[in-house]
Amino acid sequence: MKTRITELFGIQYPIIQAGMVWVSGWKLASAVSNCGGLGLIGSGSMKPDLLREHIKKCKAATDKPFGVNIPLLRGDADELIGVTIEEEVKIVFTSAGHPKKFSQLLKDNGIKLIHVVPNVKYGLKAQEAGCDAVVGEGVEAGGHNGADQITTFALVPQLVDALEVPVIAAGGIADGRGIIAALALGAEGVQIGTRFAATVESSAHDNYKRKILEAKDNDTVLAFKKIGLVRMIKNDFAMRAIKAEEECWDEMKLKELLGNKRERAGIFEGDEIEGELEAGQGVGLINDIPTVKELMDRLVKDFHSTLLKLNPFME
Repeated sequence: MKTRITELFGIQYPIIQAGMVWVSGWKLASAVSNCGGLGLIGSGSMKPDLLREHIKKCKAATDKPFGVNIPLLRGDADELIGVTIEEEVKIVFTSAGHPKKFSQLLKDNGIKLIHVVPNVKYGLKAQEAGCDAVVGEGVEAGGHNGADQITTFALVPQLVDALEVPVIAAGGIADGRGIIAALALGAEGVQIGTRFAATVESSAHDNYKRKILEAKDNDTVLAFKKIGLVRMIKNDFAMRAIKAEEECWDEMKLKELLGNKRERAGIFEGDEIEGELEAGQGVGLINDIPTVKELMDRLVKDFHSTLLKLNPFME
């Protein structure tokens, strides 16, 4: 499974665990890295001091490469990047903003920069900004999505055709079959979120993990199209958001409905009714809560078994 991505990060498998808010702490990131993938600490739910603590603990738990995911829309993004540089983390994934503002600073400190994009236009901008790779995230993904709502299957090959840097596929990937499909589309790695959220090492609440297990193929919904598209598991809050949009609420009223700390309430505190339970459409493929090692072993095994099944079609 050698690709430009495995060489870029110095990892065994081209499998990256998404840096999800309230899910991806040092325990999850270090476990993924120890199993040959690339673990990411999700700084989107952390203050700078807490990020520093997680980085230090991750270093103590693994001697393998790991990275930090930093949403650029955060007001303290520069502080989070400062901590990452000070702690000598060499891989940074960014999203929700333009990476050019920080690309030279990161390059000067020997840091590999990867940016998450929802379309080809932003992929080209990321490449021009000096990013070493991009993550093409389809609308199947949990959490915040691009307004164009392009699917992973359509987005990834178009990015591959348009860009020179490696493309990592994200959105709806939850097993070895998804990894094979992504590589067939031209991706050189995959980023997996919701499947890793439902693992033992995930810092998410047990209620949230259980909701992922209970969810079927049609149990996620896209909401808040006017103020920042979000995919989440259907619950009372999500359906109220959908109804509000159908009634054409303005942006101010929608922001009031969203309120503060909905993600924390749903993912970290386990509020199944009023919390924002961010998850991707791959939930229907998730039926257990394994350890990261069990999951990584399964992903690799499924990858190879799927490849063997495809062999007759290649003759």
